Amino acid sequence: MGNQFEFTAVNPSLEACEEGVAIGVEEVKRIEKLLTTFSEESVTALINKHAGLEPIHVPDEVFYLIERCQRISNITQGAFDITYGSVDKSYWNFDTKMTRLPDLKESAKAVKLVNYKNIILNSSEKTVFLKNRGMRIGFGGIGKGYAAEMAKQKMKQSGIENGVVNAAGDLTAWGTQVDGRHWTIGIADPNHKLSLFSQFEIVEKSVATSGDYEKFVIIDGKRFSHTIDPVTGMPAQGIKSVTIICGNAELADALTTPIIVMGKEAGLHMINQLHGVEAIIIDENDKIYCSNNIKINR
Repeated sequence: MGNQFEFTAVNPSLEACEEGVAIGVEEVKRIEKLLTTFSEESVTALINKHAGLEPIHVPDEVFYLIERCQRISNITQGAFDITYGSVDKSYWNFDTKMTRLPDLKESAKAVKLVNYKNIILNSSEKTVFLKNRGMRIGFGGIGKGYAAEMAKQKMKQSGIENGVVNAAGDLTAWGTQVDGRHWTIGIADPNHKLSLFSQFEIVEKSVATSGDYEKFVIIDGKRFSHTIDPVTGMPAQGIKSVTIICGNAELADALTTPIIVMGKEAGLHMINQLHGVEAIIIDENDKIYCSNNIKINR
């Protein structure tokens, strides 16, 4: 899936551990084949190919995943949008050659096909239709978490009662470590991504982090994230890192990026209304903001 996955299984039987990990790996491969945009054979490619032409019948799991994506788009007011695959990426490269931002008119043009409301779902027929020609969907903002969650379920069904699936830093953990202790999770320091700014124990939780330290440019002394607001087409500003903690890896993955787009006030207001979901935000001045049930000691 373009990311490194790590699988941990804890069981008295080495054979059971090996089998559980193998099952987890196969599940991620299956989902990658289903959702990837790098193959003309995937369901995603088929939906995109027929954009503006006709609805496409899809497997139930893809239909319900897109339905959940639509709900997340609604609660984030469009800051999460799987039609972001439609964007013209020629305006942003975020490398050393990027010395200026595109103007507002150019940015608006680049995202003109981005609108989750133009995904038409037919629940009785299980079809997906992209309303406008040239529209494209992609699961980059949720796919890792979905794959990790599904791999966890398959591993648990195989008898692995303790384990971790780590999808390039977005992870889900269940049970305990070998010695019975809870799993300890570290959050990367956005100023030194190989270092940790905090760590904590989790029990039956998933954690996802997104930050501008992954890719950014500095123009006229200002730092601009590679995260693009799908509404304006301009880089999001003001937040260096967002960490989401909740009971589901798919949801944790999906909520990190839109909070960067929404900003800390709107982002925390939303999170504080979601049951069982917590957030840790580090802003551009390295100030830490937390949702209601999180307390950070540094």
